[in-house]
Amino acid sequence: MIHRPARARAIVLLALGAVALATGALIGCTLRPAPTPTPAAVFATEQDAFAAAEDAYGAYNEAFNAIDLSDPSTFEPVFALTTSDFRNADKETLSELSAAGLQFVGETKIIGFEGMSSTTHFEEVVALVCIDLSESDVVNAAGDSVVPIERPAVNTLRVTFAANAGSVLIAHADREPEASCDSE
Repeated sequence: MIHRPARARAIVLLALGAVALATGALIGCTLRPAPTPTPAAVFATEQDAFAAAEDAYGAYNEAFNAIDLSDPSTFEPVFALTTSDFRNADKETLSELSAAGLQFVGETKIIGFEGMSSTTHFEEVVALVCIDLSESDVVNAAGDSVVPIERPAVNTLRVTFAANAGSVLIAHADREPEASCDSE
């Protein structure tokens, strides 16, 4: 009889020790947050990102040349290629020109595109874009130009593109009057 309580006590102590060990192991293991995955690059190379941005601006220029200011439905293809403050600026400008009864005449042409920089995963791309404005005009109902005489024949822009899931949109542009463009 004496062995049984000692043996039972030993088993109970062994069981309690196992529970304590398991509890200690669980307490010592804290849940760690899942690691944040490294974002996958939108493009394989910077050259691919620049090429996609150039294609995006080409599509934008083509859509812009197709605008009929008397038909706001022609604005939508332009808006689909833009985002952020660039889209907002286009919406405001096109609405104002349309409300004033003005019309675009002629076409703008891209005469230069140079990739300048990109972010690590190519989600943002910056390029210098040169636009030939010499064969384009904005005219009133009488056909008179409303474009300031001092408007340059070439508009040089520093354009920021936003890339995501294979889509490249124009996000921002600033004039770069000090930059030069070589005509093609």
